[in-house]
Amino acid sequence: MAARAAGSGGWEVVKKGRRPGASGGGRGVGGSDRRALGEANGVWKYDLSSPIQTTSTLYERGFEKIMKRQNKEQVPPPVVESKKPGNKKQPKKVTAVTSQNQKQGLFRSLEDALKALDVAALKKELDKSQSVFTGNPSVWLKDLASYLNYKLQTPRIEPTLSQYPHDYPYSLVSQELRGIIQGLLTKAAGSVELFFDHCLFTMLQELDKTPGESLHGYRICIQAILQDRPKIVTSNLGKFLELLRSHQSRPAKCLTIMWALGQAGFANLTEGLKVWLGIMLPVLGIKSLSPFAIAYLDRLLL
Repeated sequence: MAARAAGSGGWEVVKKGRRPGASGGGRGVGGSDRRALGEANGVWKYDLSSPIQTTSTLYERGFEKIMKRQNKEQVPPPVVESKKPGNKKQPKKVTAVTSQNQKQGLFRSLEDALKALDVAALKKELDKSQSVFTGNPSVWLKDLASYLNYKLQTPRIEPTLSQYPHDYPYSLVSQELRGIIQGLLTKAAGSVELFFDHCLFTMLQELDKTPGESLHGYRICIQAILQDRPKIVTSNLGKFLELLRSHQSRPAKCLTIMWALGQAGFANLTEGLKVWLGIMLPVLGIKSLSPFAIAYLDRLLL
């Protein structure tokens, strides 16, 4: 029987308890059993070839960028030698600081920044965005907010703008700029609610940055949105209350949220009272937030 099984090459029935080391074929049996068990358990059935290829491709792209950076850093070894004289360091630092100031474009006040804003250049950028991203109006709106926020950089002020009128900074915007903003909001009406969320969340993210940017561009867009569309806030009060609670340990963020949501009430008293009842009233017991909530109600009832 053993000879017949060996002739057929099957090894299907083994009645005699052969040791694994008795012949080379015994090792083959164990290997096939392990393979069958692995396939039954589904361990070796996963084809990892395609995920590995995609991740390696992404890694190679990132690796090329890293190599380019390393090459750029490795190009000027003589600069390291020129660091020895201490006098040459200071001019480089001075030029770096001046270039940073030019990039930031800090103005002493928002009035100066708005006067220096090139409205024609803004319109040109928005036209370019609409031609490139024809079917994606949310990109147009984000480009608008980013452009305004980048160009209107001033020293950062406290989040509630309590020392300014209630409609600041939108009250300083020229009629021409208002027309561009409102025209784009009308053209991208289906994306305005998401755009409001984008402006609010971006403001909160900027508050985490140590130098941080001033937030006039996003504030102007929020006021422009809620002037005619207050229900974007009042129809989602539960969502925004949860957002407020999630930042309850950060008063600056809470006040920024409250300021943004409060803009819905200045054009419509009914909507403003909804905001106060749904957002401001629940925080009256919090010392750092209650003054703004009370001041907001006073402003609504004027």
